[in-house]
This record gives sequence, C-alpha cells and structure tokens, in this order.
Amino acid sequence: MTASLAATVLGTPDPPALADFYRELLGWIETSRVPAWVRLRHPDHERPGLNFQLESDHIPPVRPQRPDAQQMQAHLDIEVHDLDRVERAVSLGATMEQHQPQPDGVRVMRDPHGHLLCLFLPGH
Repeated sequence: MTASLAATVLGTPDPPALADFYRELLGWIETSRVPAWVRLRHPDHERPGLNFQLESDHIPPVRPQRPDAQQMQAHLDIEVHDLDRVERAVSLGATMEQHQPQPDGVRVMRDPHGHLLCLFLPGH
C-alpha cells in the first residue's frame, strides 16, 4: 500500500482571509469554505491541497529562531518563474523578512498571518 500527501494545513485566526491570500498568490481554486475551514487546490489537480483551519490563539513563529519564542514548525516553498511574484505577494498583504539567507533566487516572506514562505526560482 502506498501513501500520498493529501494536503498541508495552516492554522490561522481567520481561515477565509488567509485562503484568499493564497488563492490569489497561487492561482488555485477554492473547493470548500466554512468560517473555520477553507480548502484550496491546483486547478488541474485534486491533491495535494492547501487547507486553512481556525486557530484563534495562533502565534506566528519568530525568525531567526530563539529558545524562548514560538518555533517555526514548517514553511511553504513556492516555485515562481520570476521574482516579480514577490511584488504580487506584498500587494496581497505579505511582508519581506529582513534576513535573506540566499541573496539570489530566493525570497523569504511572511503571509498576512505570519506564516513563513519562500518564493524561489527554479534551480534554487
């Protein structure tokens, strides 16, 4: 028996708002929406999806990490064809991190609810 990744789930105090950000950034489609849960998927593929669940006490991670603060559990790597997508992400509410460990081809950002994501060019 094989297994496959069905979805990644992000906790957020406002699932519909965060789903709207990623829907616009990725160009994905929404397949379900209730106040506490939203599911997105690629237009051509059912899985894997990107889901958003209500976590009213969500605390964004601190970066760079330190022992006395919320640690990053995961982040999204999003391949883009050009880094103009960074401007699009910012226009949708993302912010650029000050610390950029790879100056060429990768941009570390935060979505509007503080989750870390990396936009990167192919080959990086």
